[in-house]
Amino acid sequence: MADPEKRFVSELEIFRTEVEAGVQYLYAYLTFNLIISDKKKTLNAVNRTPLFWNTVMGALQTSFFIVLGRIFDQQSPHNIDRLLRYAQDNIKIFSKKALANRKRKDSDNADEWLNNYLKTVYEPTVKDFRKLRKKVEVYRKIYTSNYRDIRHKIYAHKEMSDSEEIQKLFSKTDSRELQKIFVFIQAFYEALWQLFYNGRKPVLRRMRYSINRMRKYRKPKWQSQTVQERMMVEVQDVLKYLTDNVQQVTTHGRIKK
Repeated sequence: MADPEKRFVSELEIFRTEVEAGVQYLYAYLTFNLIISDKKKTLNAVNRTPLFWNTVMGALQTSFFIVLGRIFDQQSPHNIDRLLRYAQDNIKIFSKKALANRKRKDSDNADEWLNNYLKTVYEPTVKDFRKLRKKVEVYRKIYTSNYRDIRHKIYAHKEMSDSEEIQKLFSKTDSRELQKIFVFIQAFYEALWQLFYNGRKPVLRRMRYSINRMRKYRKPKWQSQTVQERMMVEVQDVLKYLTDNVQQVTTHGRIKK
């Protein structure tokens, strides 16, 4: 793909699909576990079909570890470093001139508003990309230290079977840390997207990540929601429906809904 802009758009879109998939897998997994630990009726409902739910949860856990590897392993064909390196090496695609050309293609009346719009556009420097790279390095170190061996030796390749060794690896993990990692890569994607399409300075904007706080302060439906917020709500709704409608056996051996 010779056109640097088209190549960047393609790489950015691949990265988006990886990020959103990983967030969906992680937050579905965490929300499920949180709800069944809080609500005994839901746990009882789930335990009527335990093989199915264990399969679902195992698939979700496997999936978010696999995604972590594809994003942070430097040998992965579309990892976060390659995306950032390509953006820096082709910095001209973020110039005001390049952005103006893109806006003209997408708007029939661009000449009426474009000059004023370009006054607020930010043109990045190498320093901006270096700052992003430092943030990436912080999270890659966390991934390498606490999650890479699980991804490689348990999920991607079955190199370990000893339960004690596996437990040692999982003892390094932390659900809050995982939430922060996935929200970081969300913010990273958003920073590059806003830079390319809107000319905004590439900074990592804050985003809600704590599943406990999202449950406590649930946004109304009319407000814009992140992928993790939507996933949390949908898992809650599914489990509520299951709990409300499952057939329960009474002490007399009868069935009731």
